[in-house]
Amino acid sequence: MRAQKAQYPVATLARVLKVSRSGFHAWLAREPSAREKQDFELTKLIRTEHLESNGTYGVPRIHRALLRREHRVGKKRVARLMRRAGLVGVSRRRAARTTIRRAGDRPHADLVPREFKANAPNKLWVADITYVPTRAGLLYLL
Repeated sequence: MRAQKAQYPVATLARVLKVSRSGFHAWLAREPSAREKQDFELTKLIRTEHLESNGTYGVPRIHRALLRREHRVGKKRVARLMRRAGLVGVSRRRAARTTIRRAGDRPHADLVPREFKANAPNKLWVADITYVPTRAGLLYLL
């Protein structure tokens, strides 16, 4: 409601959202809760750690850094606050490379030019391969 009250009357917003106008105004005037204040302070610490890591630390490392600074906080809370603040770490994992053509090879012609409808049974066959990463390497599913 706070974001929309510049465009729409508060009475209309309150009716649509099924809340009282007085409740909305009381909420606006209310002090932030203790949890909100803690979240604000934690977010500042998280931003500091994230900046010190040149934006590379994600949730696990930020969580460990906060624990080292003796701030007892859960991993899920750190994740929620980072998500809310728009902070993400850098993932160094390589993407799975699934198709490696030999030099000079050309792809086969597309015999089903993206028309996956058959006129009759047993006239059109298509397949798909799914790659599942495992500790032993990629698992190929047809």
